[in-house]
Amino acid sequence: MTLTTDNLFYSKRLKMTPPRSEDVQTMLQWNEDPEYLRNVDTDLAIPYSEKQLEDEGETKNKEVYFRLRTHEEDTLIGFVVIHGIEWNNRCGQLAIGIGLAKHRNKGYGTEALNLILRYAFHEMNLDRVGLDVIAYNAKAIRSYEKVGFQLEGRARSAVYRDGKRYDRLMMGILRPEWEIHNHIHTEGEQA
Repeated sequence: MTLTTDNLFYSKRLKMTPPRSEDVQTMLQWNEDPEYLRNVDTDLAIPYSEKQLEDEGETKNKEVYFRLRTHEEDTLIGFVVIHGIEWNNRCGQLAIGIGLAKHRNKGYGTEALNLILRYAFHEMNLDRVGLDVIAYNAKAIRSYEKVGFQLEGRARSAVYRDGKRYDRLMMGILRPEWEIHNHIHTEGEQA
């Protein structure tokens, strides 16, 4: 896969944007989907209030937050964030969510991952991006592996859902691995 570098915030079908006030109504719908709530966080699946959603997404010193939208319809489909940034170590943690079921299984997650990783490595100048994912979230794990993330560790029996225990997987990717995986020269040029 070759990525376009014409626009830092755009991929083939998606764009990363700042939050907009009208996003809250769409995000309230995401909160009605227990699959979304249970895959996006290991904490209790509790829907956010309108006020909480209005306050979400402020980029801070140790966090860079974007909303994901389609190019054609400008439809809000999710979010992506690099958080827990340690600038001195040039590393951060990734979180991503595709809100409505109708937008899942269309390759948006993989495309968004490449978009935010390009931003993290080429704009933020990070060397490492990590994440954690619940072991039952096979679709997310496949997307992470597709862009080059590797399994780095496992917190056994760390998540309790529906009377069952699940492992929490730690995955990571280094800048050179991502660039090789995506055929990008280290100068930022495409192959």
